Amino acid sequence: MRKDIFTYMVGGKAGEGVKKAGQAAARLFVDMGRKAIEEDDYQSLIKGGHNFSIISTSMEDITSHYLMADIVVALDQRSVDLHLAHMSQDGLLVFNSDAAKAEEKNNIVGLPIMTEAKKYPEPALRLGLAGPSVLAAVIGLSKERLSAHIEKEYSHDIEHNLAFGLSIYDMAKAKVGARFELEEGKDKAASKRPIITGNEAIALGAAAAGLDILFAYPMTPTSSILHYLAAKSKDLGIAVVHPENELAVINMAIGAAAMGARSMVASSGGGFALMEEALSLAGMTETPVLCIMGSRPGPSTGVPTYTEQGDLRFAINQGHGEYTRIVASPGSIEEAFYLSGELLGLAWKFQTPSILLTEKHLCEGAISVDLDLGRMSPAEGLAHKGTGPYKRYLDTKNGISPLLFPPSKELIKWDSYEHDELGITTEDPDAIVKMHDKRRRKSEALVAHLKGMKTINVFGDAKEKTKTKTPVIFTYGSTTMSVLEALRFGKLPATVVQPIYLEPFPVWELGRFKDRRTIVVELSSTGSFASLLKEKAGIEATWTIRRYDGRPFEPTELTKELKVVM
Repeated sequence: MRKDIFTYMVGGKAGEGVKKAGQAAARLFVDMGRKAIEEDDYQSLIKGGHNFSIISTSMEDITSHYLMADIVVALDQRSVDLHLAHMSQDGLLVFNSDAAKAEEKNNIVGLPIMTEAKKYPEPALRLGLAGPSVLAAVIGLSKERLSAHIEKEYSHDIEHNLAFGLSIYDMAKAKVGARFELEEGKDKAASKRPIITGNEAIALGAAAAGLDILFAYPMTPTSSILHYLAAKSKDLGIAVVHPENELAVINMAIGAAAMGARSMVASSGGGFALMEEALSLAGMTETPVLCIMGSRPGPSTGVPTYTEQGDLRFAINQGHGEYTRIVASPGSIEEAFYLSGELLGLAWKFQTPSILLTEKHLCEGAISVDLDLGRMSPAEGLAHKGTGPYKRYLDTKNGISPLLFPPSKELIKWDSYEHDELGITTEDPDAIVKMHDKRRRKSEALVAHLKGMKTINVFGDAKEKTKTKTPVIFTYGSTTMSVLEALRFGKLPATVVQPIYLEPFPVWELGRFKDRRTIVVELSSTGSFASLLKEKAGIEATWTIRRYDGRPFEPTELTKELKVVM
């Protein structure tokens, strides 16, 4: 079993700074030269309810958080009641004795956190700062290092924040100081590593590929793409538009793309239910738009702030009619950065909408990463060379027509009705067949292009070919992070295959795994990924492991399930 993991948890009510406390703790670990991953669990409430953040850290690679915590900071009674069960064997729980009761022991300690907070303005908003302050004391960091950390992470009202944070530190140090000792990295570059969420990675990846404009209406779990790019719009040179609803979002994005702007939209399954008709419009007009779909439990409103992979079929079948669809799903936050830029490029190369399908687990999770901007290239379409009259839908060998944008003396016509090469509406049967054939050839060209790209990830030994040896675990999206961490934790031998592209499905890569014992792991109640694998690649799961309670797989629990079927 993996022994090098240290996990910190902080819980409290919405509005008490719990999420910020988690972010600050993650930054503290990275400043120590360690790697860290953060996950936030919260209800769909502005105030009250129960929120908690979990940060797991290691000196080595880590791809999923662990639920059993070495330190739990509980700001209210509900956090005490829920998370006593989440203490590791040698774990410590520090609770706010002004708001909660618990039998104090060597490993359960109360501090009058609210009493101290009331000495300063807006005490409820200041409570969360107790989290990283207790953490610093428990792992033996100096007061000076905590002061520097507070100045960086809690710079607003810094005088009061410093006074409160250092006071909590002194209380914690007196009772549980230096209870744990964490190794620190010697590589100074590691301590400067950025911590980004999946949504930030997606936004930055698209920006690196030349994104010009984002249209979005806030909808969990992709809302922070809108907020992040709005805050960074001047620095990145990206226009950000918040229309009145999702119908306006997608139609404005299509209009902007038709004028030459590299456009992106972001929503969840519920938002895309409203966008679906316009996705078909983009298919007919051959308009390049990058679409970010953050899946959450459904149907309807479902459980809006939790995670699931129930939108797989919905994503790969977006829109009515037959047209070129591109859908891909990143298996890590780092991959989300590169994939969003790649999908923006494919949308423009093949003049069709592309969808980056992900889940709340990745969207809002955060991890310390290293990113290589040199791998990114700008999204570009086939340019019109200006010979003869411009034909927006020129019937080319590969189905890809040249693009021309205003200002121009040429007539440019994008048409939602079936059309001829000029873009003029037609109902002529020969013209209809001609355009259908053109669009089909474009789909064939896309498959040929993808065959030269990396469309799957394979982890572990991919050479075993008999059913009696190492099994193959198929998974996709953010569940890949959980599977890899579970295998590390349990030291289990397996080959993990993660299709990055889901439409077109990379059957040309998957045939070599047909004769292996197969396990499918997914966040779905119906096994939609397992059925897609069977339908498209002829690979039938020997076993399936599913979770559909709105939470991602936890590595230790998943290890147990994998051991049973392996």
